[in-house]
Amino acid sequence: MVDERQTHKKNLPANGLPKLTGQPPALAALVPGSVVVGEEAAHGDPRILQRLHTSSDVWLLDPLDGTANFAAGVEPFSMMVALSRGGETVAAWMLDPLANRLVLAEQGSGAWEEGRRVQTGVGTHILSDLRGAVLRRFLPEHIAQHISAVESQFEVLTAGTRCAGADYPMISRGKMHFALYWRTLPWDHAPGVLFLNEAGGKALRLDGTAYIPAEHGRPSLLAAASPCIWQEVRRTLLPSGLPSGIAGNKASSNL
Repeated sequence: MVDERQTHKKNLPANGLPKLTGQPPALAALVPGSVVVGEEAAHGDPRILQRLHTSSDVWLLDPLDGTANFAAGVEPFSMMVALSRGGETVAAWMLDPLANRLVLAEQGSGAWEEGRRVQTGVGTHILSDLRGAVLRRFLPEHIAQHISAVESQFEVLTAGTRCAGADYPMISRGKMHFALYWRTLPWDHAPGVLFLNEAGGKALRLDGTAYIPAEHGRPSLLAAASPCIWQEVRRTLLPSGLPSGIAGNKASSNL
């Protein structure tokens, strides 16, 4: 739980972060006037995503992140929830149901795991010592080709875990140093971006702008264990001459 002596409650309920109990429809009852945007519901009716552009508090829900892993009977998979207020993510929860391990974050109050404050270690900034993941499925061809040409400069460059809810905690624990995503759906990344940034890491669009859940049609998101690693990885993974406004280019918002 968040230590209330160190937290700034940001107009959340009086006892700090709300406890997430019950079935998903109960989320809206935790914060009066809030609405829920869930992955499955948005798949069925993409118009639900318009709720992200309203003034309401919005719960972002992914009840099973890492669906392909779960279907194959392998780890990892995760349950993820975030609360967006005024377009910004203000609280986040990610649960590993197999390990029964919950990580959470509140904007301005830090990242937490099992009652302990989470801080990313500074670690190495040497490129050849860095371990990371690049999800290549949605990458533009010229960027994918460039990454293939430079991947030997890293200690390890994998295709990722196929579970963002596992990736962000892994970065905070030093299990890997960075992850690059191209498609940035809000339920996949809003919880992890807040968690990692509150833990002292850096998760931003490739043009250096903040990740905003409502801008799910914009491509690119780089998450790293520290600002220095973020800069070094960005410099290495992106082709020279790439327009600085790359993240402003609209990507397909198909679910």
